[in-house]
Amino acid sequence: MFDLGWTELLVIGVVALIVVGPKDLPMLFRNVGRFVGKAKGMAREFSRAMHDAADDAGVNDVAKGLKAAANPVGTAMDGVKQAAQEMASSIDPTKYDPESETGKLAAERAENAKKIQASTARAAAERKAREAEEALAKAEEYEAALAPAEPKAEEEAKS
Repeated sequence: MFDLGWTELLVIGVVALIVVGPKDLPMLFRNVGRFVGKAKGMAREFSRAMHDAADDAGVNDVAKGLKAAANPVGTAMDGVKQAAQEMASSIDPTKYDPESETGKLAAERAENAKKIQASTARAAAERKAREAEEALAKAEEYEAALAPAEPKAEEEAKS
């Protein structure tokens, strides 16, 4: 706002300390803080009143019109996006007539999707079963490799 740096604030503080004195300095800063707070509040209230007056006068509508005139392609794309969203929200795939071509295609696609899901689930289950069998075979190999070593260790401990 005033573009004051740290050096300027330090000079102002030193001058205030010399002029006002150390006893009254906290009271001075408190009063300055209150004044600045009131000034900011008044500026905020004034700005809000100006925005409300602009809204009442229709300045926002004029601004939108100017933006549309300056960028007609963007405005057209916004209209297309809005229309597409309205269409997407109004389409209900369950309202197709089952006897129409669209209904038959929808039923066929749903059936194909179920078949694909079933085959995918079956393949995943088979893969898990193979992995389990491989893990079991490895575990049996490790047990077999350890089994002969255990009796030797017991014989060595006895002797």
